[in-house]
Amino acid sequence: MNNVGRIDRIIRVLLAAAILILYFVEFIPEHLMDASLAVSLLLVFTSLRKCCPLYALLGFGTCQTGAGSSNPRIKTRKLKI
Repeated sequence: MNNVGRIDRIIRVLLAAAILILYFVEFIPEHLMDASLAVSLLLVFTSLRKCCPLYALLGFGTCQTGAGSSNPRIKTRKLKI
């Protein structure tokens, strides 16, 4: 199931790169360094897999449904927890 579109993936990778740069230049406070590294890795992982668990829980996505479609989101099922 893919629920992360192309533009969303690009934004995720760019955001992860920015967080990693801030991490390596030690701009991020020390107590948040591990969390920032985890967030950046999660962003890269979800962009490579084209699937975001949070999107699946909320029941939406940013993939195109087809060429020329006016609705840019796919319809997904909400997970029963």
